[in-house]
Amino acid sequence: MSDFASLTTVLAIIATAVMAASAAIQGTRQGFDPFGAIVLAIVASVGGGTLRDLLIGATPVFWLTDMSYLATAIPVGLLTYFLAGKLKKGAGKRMKLLLYFDAMGLALFTLTGAQAALTNDLSMASAVVLGCITGVAGGMFRDVLCGLQPSILKQDLYATISIIGGIIYTVGTNYIPETASLAIAFFFMITLRFMVVYRSTIS
Repeated sequence: MSDFASLTTVLAIIATAVMAASAAIQGTRQGFDPFGAIVLAIVASVGGGTLRDLLIGATPVFWLTDMSYLATAIPVGLLTYFLAGKLKKGAGKRMKLLLYFDAMGLALFTLTGAQAALTNDLSMASAVVLGCITGVAGGMFRDVLCGLQPSILKQDLYATISIIGGIIYTVGTNYIPETASLAIAFFFMITLRFMVVYRSTIS
């Protein structure tokens, strides 16, 4: 496995962890029991990647051939569920954590989705679209299962940030090393999304 492929795998595991954490926090906020929170964590953390793999014809999907993703999502989701339950209700702390974890998941999954598209020799436009789908799908599944309006439908630049980050990454690979392009795109997305979250939580 190349160094970049190893990096992509690490990013995917981290993305799985942060999305599982965001889902578990949402499960706590919505009154889910531990089992329900784990199911929510699994769906949110592997949902985007599953949709990505189905679209590019990569079956069995990634988490069926590499159990490290479920082995990450389940304990992270369970631990976060109990920790989030100890935070004071009504103070907005759980919502802030959810949004920041979600921001990291959006950025990381966008990049892994776009990278998968390029690896499969798809066009740059397809890579941007697939990156966006991978980035936003897990959060959408999480919100729908909780009976909430998905973030992508709100005016908070959710999908827009993913698309722009995907463009930065895919275009950048033509001019600079792929790792550098990935880092620039990640920091762009995470910085902009954190700014949006910060402004929304103080308004």
